[in-house]
Amino acid sequence: MSLSHAQVQAQITGPGQLFEVEEIGDTGVRTWKHAPAHFRALLEMSRFHGDKVFLVYEDEHLTFEDHFRRAATLAGRLVEEYGVRKGDRVAVAMRNYPEWVVSFSAALAAGAIAVPLNAWWTEAELAYGVRDSGAKVLIADGERAERLASTGVPLIVTRGEAPEGARRFEDVLGEVVADVKLPDVELSPEDPATIFYTSGTTGSPKGALGSHRNLGQSPMTVSYGFMRAATMSGKDPAAAASVRRVTLLTVPLFHVTGCFSGLTTTMFSGGGLVLMYKWDPEQALRLIEREKISTMIGVPTNAWQLMSHPDFGKYDLSSLTALGYGGAPAPPKLLERITENLPNRAPSNGYGMTETTALAIGNGGADYQAKPDSIGLPSAVVDLRVVDPMGHELPPGEVGELCLRGPNVIMGYWNKPEATAQTFVGGWLHTGDLAKIDDEGFVYIVDRAKDMVIRGGENVYCAEVEAALFEHPAVDDAAVIGVPHEELGEEVGAVIRPAPGASITAEELRSFLTGRIAKFKIPVHVWLREGELPRNPGGKILKTHLRREILGT
Repeated sequence: MSLSHAQVQAQITGPGQLFEVEEIGDTGVRTWKHAPAHFRALLEMSRFHGDKVFLVYEDEHLTFEDHFRRAATLAGRLVEEYGVRKGDRVAVAMRNYPEWVVSFSAALAAGAIAVPLNAWWTEAELAYGVRDSGAKVLIADGERAERLASTGVPLIVTRGEAPEGARRFEDVLGEVVADVKLPDVELSPEDPATIFYTSGTTGSPKGALGSHRNLGQSPMTVSYGFMRAATMSGKDPAAAASVRRVTLLTVPLFHVTGCFSGLTTTMFSGGGLVLMYKWDPEQALRLIEREKISTMIGVPTNAWQLMSHPDFGKYDLSSLTALGYGGAPAPPKLLERITENLPNRAPSNGYGMTETTALAIGNGGADYQAKPDSIGLPSAVVDLRVVDPMGHELPPGEVGELCLRGPNVIMGYWNKPEATAQTFVGGWLHTGDLAKIDDEGFVYIVDRAKDMVIRGGENVYCAEVEAALFEHPAVDDAAVIGVPHEELGEEVGAVIRPAPGASITAEELRSFLTGRIAKFKIPVHVWLREGELPRNPGGKILKTHLRREILGT
């Protein structure tokens, strides 16, 4: 007899279970009882995995013990040589190198607030992040060192030339000994831990201030999603938990998906994390075969491009059992393609934000097959509701703004009390996403409130139109935008990237969509382009860039 979702949740979150839940005081917020209280606890736990390979980058392999010793050593250097104290900010700006992980771990172990800066940023944007966070020390790779040298903040440089006045990472680290101890710092779950800058699809990025509780809860939330899907499918939870995952990380560590769904989860579980210099589908295929990758974490575009590569069928991908993606809308067509090209795998779709420390809602296993257009059910410690513009909760099936509450919701925005007050209201995070919830509690993201096209008073949800466009075999990528119109206010426009070797016309697309979506939702304007659509590191299409490029607005 199959179990219901409520029965599965009760079974794996009950007293004595790994995913046991308890309330934080009388706040109404539930938390994972057995989660690490802070990052130092997580780091010390990870050391028990010893000589298991933790990080892989090209031909380099770092064990959990190697990582602990380096992180603890660097933490000591930050305290002793740079005067870093609890609450100081240490910024990290580099590609997905092993040194990123060591630097992040060292900063947190020293009691500092780790500030991962967007490695794609320009010199001015990096300077903004340094200035806004008030970083005391910068740790960067050679590519970013020159852009950061003018900030005047002490700079540590790895994998490249150190500008005048900066020090090489290896020289700062010095001798790494086996009996190294972590600096003596007291941490609590409520202490601030991280500042991740929002993607900035509109306006200037805001520093999302996360706590050690947020950080410690993140690997439990991801692991719970795997456990829930396994239990729902009738598998033995203990057996599912014992499988060691080797994860290919296809997104940057400075994005919460990379850091919290990938890095901290791997530290917690004792799995392996394979890093890439940058996303490249052919390199990903090689790594899956070489490193026996079992899980790939990224955004929907990564899975789509992996299967679209002309050499897809030339590699042994038998080890790959799971594909997890989030950070951007996943068209239902993607699940269909995975089922066809990678049968008997376990794809999963997740929803999270910088403000929710990555994953908050997930859809996997049979649920995903049954409801491919849903982002799934909330984690057992996450409450959610959909509200109207006045903040009143709406019944199932009605579209409104999605609001979340849980131990994963951040403390607020760094030095931005007004923005914090607008977004975090009465303990609830207002996401800015339009959503609806069905009678079974499954959540459907309809659109970003600010990206919705309003045509003659009719709401056109871009995600719905994009999903319909992805159904066409000649469409490799798509973005829907609003085009100003004197009479209607806006018309629907679509930017299309054809699949390799395919050709398509605007008229063919419109004909294809007829009958699939309402006539007023069919794009009046269609632009075809060969190059990739502009995306931020989290995988979201930068529609402001597209509008500026195409419409000049």
